[in-house]
Amino acid sequence: MTLTPRDAFTRWQHAVLSGFPDEQQDANGATSTAGPTAYGGDLADDLVVEWPFNLPGRPRRIEGRAAFEAIAGPGRAALPVRFEEFRDLVIHETADPEVIIAEYLLAGTVLTTGRQASAGFVTVLRVRDGKIVHVREYQDGPAIAAALGELPG
Repeated sequence: MTLTPRDAFTRWQHAVLSGFPDEQQDANGATSTAGPTAYGGDLADDLVVEWPFNLPGRPRRIEGRAAFEAIAGPGRAALPVRFEEFRDLVIHETADPEVIIAEYLLAGTVLTTGRQASAGFVTVLRVRDGKIVHVREYQDGPAIAAALGELPG
């Protein structure tokens, strides 16, 4: 079975809500044990990930699977949040069968404070030949910063 954009998004949701377990399976059932970067074989080697509205000091574009995995693992490990729910999820099919657009609120608990919070996201996901080749994620950066207590006072 070839990975579709919707399949890829569903797998990513599961990984987020399960805390990025140490083992993940790719679309062919192969297992990877890369901890927080365990996306199995779903990521293309020439993957591009963009966060156009990232807050200052955070990357806005990463090129290559290895470069993405090098920041994704440490970044997730440093984030003191247990993600619990995708709310108000709407997935839009596009005229391009390689692309979907997902709109959602990601809700969770900040582990250091016990505060429950959510932030809005729009993710544009492209899958080609069964591999994720491009992700563009628009995040509500101020909501994330407020939840983490990182907004200037």
